[in-house]
Amino acid sequence: MTIAKNTICLWYDKDAETAARFHADTFPDSAVTAVHRAPSDFPSGKAGDVLTVEFTVAGIPCFGLNGGSAFKHSEAFSFQIATDDQEETDRYWNAIVGNGGQESACGWCKDKWDISWQITPRVLTEAMAAGGDVAKRAFDAMMTMKKIDVAKITAARRG
Repeated sequence: MTIAKNTICLWYDKDAETAARFHADTFPDSAVTAVHRAPSDFPSGKAGDVLTVEFTVAGIPCFGLNGGSAFKHSEAFSFQIATDDQEETDRYWNAIVGNGGQESACGWCKDKWDISWQITPRVLTEAMAAGGDVAKRAFDAMMTMKKIDVAKITAARRG
C-alpha cells in the first residue's frame, strides 16, 4: 500500500463513507479505496463506527474523517471540476444539486455535506485566460449565471 505524500482531509460529522461513495459514483477516476472503523469509542462515535475513509475524487487523494459536528465546511475550500461541454456540466451539477445540494453563483454549488464545488466548463477558463475584451465579456456573462451555460459563454467570447 502506497500512501500519498499529500492528501486532502475532509472533516465530516458522521457521513464520510456515504459522501465518499457518492463522489466516487459521480466523478470519473474516483473510488473508495479503504474504510477504517474505530478500534474503541471516540468523542463523536463508538467502537466499530466508520472513523476514516480513503478515497479519490477525479484522481485527487482524499481522506474523510468522521470527527463530529465541531467544524464546518466553507467556500474557502472547493473542488474545481473542469468540463468539456454542457452535457458534462449538467451531469455533475445535477448530480450534486439533485442529491440534496444547493446552487450558488458563477458555477459554484454545494453538495449535501456542504462541500463546495466549482463546475467549470473549459470554454470559460479559456476565455478568462484570453484576457482583454474576451475575458470581460465571458466574465460579465458568467456573473449572471448559477450553472454555467456553455452556449452563452461561447457567444460572449465571440462578442
